[in-house]
This record gives sequence, C-alpha cells and structure tokens, in this order.
Amino acid sequence: MAFDNYTKAEFIEKFENRIHQQEKTLVVTANPEIVMYAKDNPKYKTLLSNEADYITADGIGVVKAGEILKTPIKERVTGYDLFLDLLNMANQKHLSIYLIGAKQEIIELAVKRVREEYPNISLAGYRNGYFDLDDQTVQQAIIDKAPDMVFAALGFPRQEYFLADLKHKLNKGYLMGIGGSFDVFSGITKRAPVWMQDLHLEWFYRLLKEPTRFKRMLVLPKFIQEVKRVGKR
Repeated sequence: MAFDNYTKAEFIEKFENRIHQQEKTLVVTANPEIVMYAKDNPKYKTLLSNEADYITADGIGVVKAGEILKTPIKERVTGYDLFLDLLNMANQKHLSIYLIGAKQEIIELAVKRVREEYPNISLAGYRNGYFDLDDQTVQQAIIDKAPDMVFAALGFPRQEYFLADLKHKLNKGYLMGIGGSFDVFSGITKRAPVWMQDLHLEWFYRLLKEPTRFKRMLVLPKFIQEVKRVGKR
C-alpha cells in the first residue's frame, strides 16, 4: 500500500484546492489494521489502489514501519484531526457537508455540535450508519444534496466500499471515511489526553477504555512481522 507522504498542513492545502476546483477526492486514513486487512483481501486492496486519491498514515505503527523500511513518513495524520481541520475550513468557506454513520443518538449529537460550533457550515444532511450497502436510497439522498464534503463513520472496509461507489455517482465532493470519529466528536467517547497522544499511546488509552479491542490489537504484532519481512527483501 502506497502512503502519501505529506504533513497535515500540506494535506489540508491540497484538499482545499481540490474542493475549490470541485475535483472528486476519496481519502483513506489507514492504520496497521487496514494495511493488514488489505494484504489479506485482494478486493479491498484493489479498491484502495484504484479508487483512493490519497492515503494518509493514521497510526504510529505506519510511521514506525516507514522508518524500518527506510521510507520515512513526515508525520502521522489521523482521520479525526483531518476531520476537525476540514470542519474549520468548511466553516470559513461556507461549504456544505453530509455526515453518515454511527448510532442515531451519536450522529444527532455530532450534528448538534456542528450547528453550535460551525455556524457557517451548510449541513446538507445526515443519517446513522445502520443500512444495507445495497440500499441505493442512502446514496441517492447524498447525490441529491451534492455536498462539498461527505464524512462516513462506518468503519473499514464498509466506509471505503460505500464512498468509492458513491464517488462514481457524484459530480464533485471530498469523501473520507473516519471510523469512530463521531463517537469522539459527539463527546460519547473521550480521546486520549494530549500527553498520551504526544507519546503515541492513544492505542493503549483506547485499549484501557475498551478492553474488547484486545482481539483487534493482535494484528499489530503481525503487522510488525510483515514489515520486518518486507524490509529483509
């Protein structure tokens, strides 16, 4: 998987230009879980290769892997941080957004925060994440509104499949999957303290808060093994 090697500020500048020019843009924020899933699922790997316009390193493991492989990545760029910066941009430029994903009560809290803190954003629409990907009415609702940006918190690989298909049906739009970001944005889930973020221990904080994530964390040793194996070639 090829990562785009830019700082967050550089990404935002590129995204702002593409939105201004109404270029369709699909952004994937990839962590080690996504990398390993793509490795084992050719369909998903092909989607990322063919459909994603940008792939950011969302996960300190990806940054460390770049060091091991002697292909250093400038900095970790998380989906949540991009989401916040893009909301600020949308507010400054009076852009329209569409939010999709999470439980109904969570998406409603996220919408409430957008309306309170980003008054210049035009909220084109929103809905929860409980729908079948084959339900074309969900995509059509977005197509009809033609938003400048679509943020999908559906979890991988579902959000990427949804957005890649949607991209082909839109005339414009910045599309990005943001995993569990609405949970944090709504205030339901707390983000790790800044000092833990600075030490790249967000994953540990989330594990402490959500012990059920342990099974998902088991992919990390496999990821490191794979990186070292590739590095020996």
